[in-house]
Amino acid sequence: MSNTASEMTPFSALTAVMRQQEDNHSIVLPDDWLQGRTAYGGLSAALCLEATKRSHENLPPLRSAQFCFIGPATGTLNISADVLRRGKSTVIVGSDLTGDSGLALRSTFCFGAGRASSHEHQALAMPNVPKPDECPDYYVWPDRPNFMRHFDGRLAAGAMPRTPGAKPEMTVWLRHRDTGDEANFVRVLALADALPPPSLVLSKEFIQISTMTSAIEFLDDKPLTSTGWWLVQAIADTSREGYSSQSIVIWSPDGKPVLTSRQNVAIFG
Repeated sequence: MSNTASEMTPFSALTAVMRQQEDNHSIVLPDDWLQGRTAYGGLSAALCLEATKRSHENLPPLRSAQFCFIGPATGTLNISADVLRRGKSTVIVGSDLTGDSGLALRSTFCFGAGRASSHEHQALAMPNVPKPDECPDYYVWPDRPNFMRHFDGRLAAGAMPRTPGAKPEMTVWLRHRDTGDEANFVRVLALADALPPPSLVLSKEFIQISTMTSAIEFLDDKPLTSTGWWLVQAIADTSREGYSSQSIVIWSPDGKPVLTSRQNVAIFG
């Protein structure tokens, strides 16, 4: 890794340099936010959400999003955000991220106003794990991608990558190293893809991976953390024929689930 701490671009500074150009937004990413030569999936998704929020004011709370990662996000990134439908309580926005290599990400966001309901059910109990300061550091391997240096992680349960024989799952306390509006779902979305695929627990060495698709549900319109920490659990449900299906849940420190995700990841090796 060539980046020193002084050369790192905080997440808050990164989103601040996004510029509007006619109907689109554009940004050039510094090397310290890349995975190889491309933006990592969580950052591309977060940038699309940031452009959507800037393009359309007074949106209802974000409820769900779908992402299809089509190609590498390289060079100058241009992001569109077009309203596909606006109803009485919901707004559907389509957002494309295009780079020097062509279309990189196609995403859809569903925003929906809350309504009175007699239904109240929640089955995503946070696991009982030690507090962050009682857990070992997570990002300790020297050949990790550049962007991971922007996150602080503590392994609360499960296994590290490259632990053959262990279950392909990990539960990690995660936070941004820079401070910001932690209730901002742009920041939370960037964290949702900050872990390597749990199927890499099965590997003897790090191998190339690529997120293909991701479907995310936002469970709380005002996620809260007083410390910046979020508990992220990633489990590989299957890993075969070069693809892994995995699930992710994020909880606030007080045990409230704020996000769930399902991903399909290509495994090269």
